[in-house]
Amino acid sequence: MKQKLNLETWNRKEHFLFFKQMEEPFFGITVTIDCTNAYAKSKELGVSFFTYYLHKTLVAINAIEPFRYRILENEIYIFDRIDASATILRDDKTFGFSQIEFAEDILQFAENTKNEIARIQTTTGLLTREFSENLIHFSAIPWVNFTSFTHARSFSWPDSCPKISFGKMMDENGKKTMSMAINVHHGLMDGYHLGEFVTLFQEIMNS
Repeated sequence: MKQKLNLETWNRKEHFLFFKQMEEPFFGITVTIDCTNAYAKSKELGVSFFTYYLHKTLVAINAIEPFRYRILENEIYIFDRIDASATILRDDKTFGFSQIEFAEDILQFAENTKNEIARIQTTTGLLTREFSENLIHFSAIPWVNFTSFTHARSFSWPDSCPKISFGKMMDENGKKTMSMAINVHHGLMDGYHLGEFVTLFQEIMNS
């Protein structure tokens, strides 16, 4: 479900109109996330670490309203729930785009993730299904400890979907960290909201 945001009463109307006309309206940051507690918790629960941090990403995404905004036909809509379109690697080293439904309960989410990963393994190509609009684009590059990140983008395609990517987990003296890149549409949010997301996500990963 979604509802239209009233642009006329929105305090960021001028910001939206300014940034949406740009060829590249996205901006992004790369941060380092402490995942020591989160990794231990995933093992305690018996779920993959990938599933665990994807779930916690969606918990934070769904908690911060601007991350649920999407631009559809030049109007801004607020979605009730955001799911994930994650890149899933196949045995032949190609990948397909998935759609994993968010669930508050992590064990239910783990089941959703397991089923979607299994479905991707039976497909070929990138676009393996119909996709909804209430998504984030999510990827992991677990072979590289990156310090910056860019995305392939088609400027003619009216994209407003946040993009979140994780790198290789590093372990130094028992402290586990991962790089996280976040790219968002500047017409929908600013650095304040990005900072709010990173702070909340780290708190969730620490809990």
